[in-house]
Amino acid sequence: MNELLYLDLTGTDAARNLATEELVFDRLPEGKTLFMLWQNRSAVIIGKYQNTLAEIDLDYVRAQGIQVVRRLSGGGAVYHDLGNLNYTIITRAKDPARLDLALFCQPVLRTLRQLGVPAELNGRNDMSILGQKFSGNAQYMRRGKVMHHGTILFDSDLSVVSRALRVDPEKIRAKGVGSVRSRVTNVRPHLKSDLSLPEFRARLLENLLQDSPGQAWELNEEELAAIEALRESRYDSWDWNFGASRECSLLRRRRIEGCGTVEARISLEHGLITGLDFRGDFFSLEEPEVLARRFLGLRPERDAYAGALGDVDVSRYFLGLDAPGLIDLLCES
Repeated sequence: MNELLYLDLTGTDAARNLATEELVFDRLPEGKTLFMLWQNRSAVIIGKYQNTLAEIDLDYVRAQGIQVVRRLSGGGAVYHDLGNLNYTIITRAKDPARLDLALFCQPVLRTLRQLGVPAELNGRNDMSILGQKFSGNAQYMRRGKVMHHGTILFDSDLSVVSRALRVDPEKIRAKGVGSVRSRVTNVRPHLKSDLSLPEFRARLLENLLQDSPGQAWELNEEELAAIEALRESRYDSWDWNFGASRECSLLRRRRIEGCGTVEARISLEHGLITGLDFRGDFFSLEEPEVLARRFLGLRPERDAYAGALGDVDVSRYFLGLDAPGLIDLLCES
């Protein structure tokens, strides 16, 4: 291994941490390898090639204050909270034509096995314990360098994982990479002797440095300013996190008492509505496609829908349905 640098981040803002990853990836000196440990408060991290709205329950995510941030690497969406530990390894790529995910998982596997946990590499990019996934991994390669990063579910709230990423596949038709939901587990229940997450974090770093003594990368003022600028321009922007999504169609259907069944098919491109088609067994005084035109070019969000409707009498298009009911339908997941 090249001479090792390590960065042990303490901040928990997902947008800033991903901006830090990109900066150190770009600036890593020749002949060095970087190991980085970091955590995010509640966040969904979207793969580079995914359609964000196809991966999350937007209403739940917004209500819970969960950040949504797109990363540079491919793969599927993952949920982070303070019970989860993330690690990143950046180095020169031995073979620029090949992504070797297994190689970079070894420090984690070795540490867990020393703690009595029967962890193993499973499939193309997961680590598991007794058949249950606790770690997903992804890689990004550019200009002969590779960035490998992975999650370690140590003591996460797994109930939130299922809610934040819960989307009915029958209601989504997306171009791009979809996430594969797996049975997941936390590491902590499998430890022979209990450790807190900070203790485990220290053990993992100690284990790595024992084999490859290195030095800390201290971020200077100029680097911190560059990270903040990158955070604002990319990782905290709607254009990157939602607008970079590929084409997608959403199906919303609901049986509404006093109105009937209303079905809405929403076409999206770059996160904006490009088409909206209403179907169902409802009655109307005016054609629903006239109302649908109001939504073209908007983000598929409650506030945007409410603004488009204004003081429109929705019941003229769907007898027995009012504006709040229509918005609930359009936001259903």
